[in-house]
Amino acid sequence: MSNDLGEAIRSLVSERGISEDLVLETIRGLLLAAYKRKFGTSDNAVVQFNEARDDVQLFARKTIVADDDLEDDFDEISLSDALELHDDCEIGDEILIPIDPKTFDRISVQSAKQKAKQDLREIQKDTLYSEYKTKEGEMIIGYYQRELNGDMIIDLGKIEGTLPKRYQSPREIYRKNDKIKCYVYQVEKPEHGQLRVILSRTHTEFVRKLFELEIPEIYDHSIEIHKIVREPGYRCKVAVYSNRPDLDPVGACVGLKGIRVQTIMREMEGERIDVLRYDPDPLEYIKNCLSPAEIKRVVILDEKKRTAVAVVEDSQLSLAIGKQGINVRLANKLADWIIDVKTLDQYREMDLDIDTKERVDALFTDLPTFEDAYIEEGEEDEELLLSDISELSKELVAKLQFHDIYTVEEFVNLTDDEIVSFGDITTEDVRVIHNVLGDYVDIVEEEDASEVEQQFLCPECGHVLSPDMTSCPNCGVGLSFEEVDVDEE
Repeated sequence: MSNDLGEAIRSLVSERGISEDLVLETIRGLLLAAYKRKFGTSDNAVVQFNEARDDVQLFARKTIVADDDLEDDFDEISLSDALELHDDCEIGDEILIPIDPKTFDRISVQSAKQKAKQDLREIQKDTLYSEYKTKEGEMIIGYYQRELNGDMIIDLGKIEGTLPKRYQSPREIYRKNDKIKCYVYQVEKPEHGQLRVILSRTHTEFVRKLFELEIPEIYDHSIEIHKIVREPGYRCKVAVYSNRPDLDPVGACVGLKGIRVQTIMREMEGERIDVLRYDPDPLEYIKNCLSPAEIKRVVILDEKKRTAVAVVEDSQLSLAIGKQGINVRLANKLADWIIDVKTLDQYREMDLDIDTKERVDALFTDLPTFEDAYIEEGEEDEELLLSDISELSKELVAKLQFHDIYTVEEFVNLTDDEIVSFGDITTEDVRVIHNVLGDYVDIVEEEDASEVEQQFLCPECGHVLSPDMTSCPNCGVGLSFEEVDVDEE
């Protein structure tokens, strides 16, 4: 029996990964269950293993009483019977009486075996759960076995893992016993059923673990990964930065002639990987996120809404957007900004308000500014703003701007009476403004010239006339005004 028991224990320890103590505890439980099934209780049952732990004995503990005092032969034994088992026993001692399990009925043994099997399953599940739970979030290597309803079953050694269809890369195809690296996404221990180890090859953490395996500078934290985004099977972007000023994070990740990143790409079955530098400046970071396209300028449209425009040359537009928009889509996720990619011509056609347009246009040296547009249309001089004249008080300028008078030209085109008629500007205010403007424009000469040009006299009575009169208001003679060319004297 000892050989059979020892072999069974060693088998459970090696094949199922159950510790020896837990196996012995299960055997103890099996014998106690059978004992209880036969006698109704196991309170006085004792299970003992030998030092080699390859043999076990079951005893009933009983108290020695005088022959005349024996009342309960389950917990007690008479002195005469005890002396047959041991010579030195006395009344009041406890003695262990061997019990042969073979004497148990079949139902008791079968019930005990069933409980032992259930205990072993639970112990094995707990043991494996404890072991694989610690591997959650780590990389693991297994061997592809078969497909079940689209899911891949992976042999992990002590247990089979599941690589669900939704966590498989569309590029990957495997044959039986092909080696496969997986990310341990989740370990589940259901109340009923087998332990489940859920694997993944599409999570971004899978890429992070590959970088840690292939790039020592990432493993020792000389280089940190800021963020990873990917569309599994097609493209992945990794933003990195260095904790050492003398270490180029992108160059270290790519490796000499790209050998490091190419090793990772091969493991990912050819999925394209863009390694770029993280920058705390959003303008520079957005540029980097759109690599490998060359971005001419990034303009922040709304910082609160995190919207921006990336302006590129026509030849870089398709590269910046990527096939089916994948490059700009991943850049949006990586930068956490809503990025719109435009060419220079498309940018000019954007529906922006004038202030934004002026401010944004000024960023581009090759784009005409809002003021340049007037010059292109033939405007030789910019209009002088009243607000640019420091001698005018801010109160007076504000009053004029309230009535839509912003420039000197707009002011001088109005008569004094028209200005005073606004109500909040006095005659003294108008005089002060004229005195100040006299240093900038010759207003008096313009007004005198205007008066000369506009004054006409009646040929009959000499009364002052205006061009809109059809007859003289003084003498009644009919009038007609015509423009004639006058040669210079």
